[in-house]
Amino acid sequence: MTVLENLEMGAYIERDPARVAAALAQVYALFPILAERRKQNAGTMSGGEQQMVAIARALMTTPKLILLDEPSLGLSPKFVTLIIEKLVAMRRAGYTLVLVEQNATRALAVADRAYVLELGRNRFEGPGPRLLADPEVKRLYLGG
Repeated sequence: MTVLENLEMGAYIERDPARVAAALAQVYALFPILAERRKQNAGTMSGGEQQMVAIARALMTTPKLILLDEPSLGLSPKFVTLIIEKLVAMRRAGYTLVLVEQNATRALAVADRAYVLELGRNRFEGPGPRLLADPEVKRLYLGG
């Protein structure tokens, strides 16, 4: 499927063409490369670009909550930075994001609220930047 077809699939429950068009405009504003490549087969894109398509598809119905599971997994450092920047932009735009992320340092740096789990139990919680600066969290989980 093309990028545009993927995005339209994200809006499959939306019957108002004007709302679909508005959602596409918002997605293309957040991810301009997707507008440029809307006719490209999404399967031929890089991993980071495919991750953008997946996130953009989720945005097509203007959800109240977006769950993201390891959005940086397997991406080059360039795309990890880009995806994190886009998540921050989404948060500023009013989206509520729940993120499970292996890259704890990057996730904690941008999280309003964070939980560090150990063996399925909550070990630490608080504002992300505070946990990032916590010496015990650094020692145990961040290699500091």
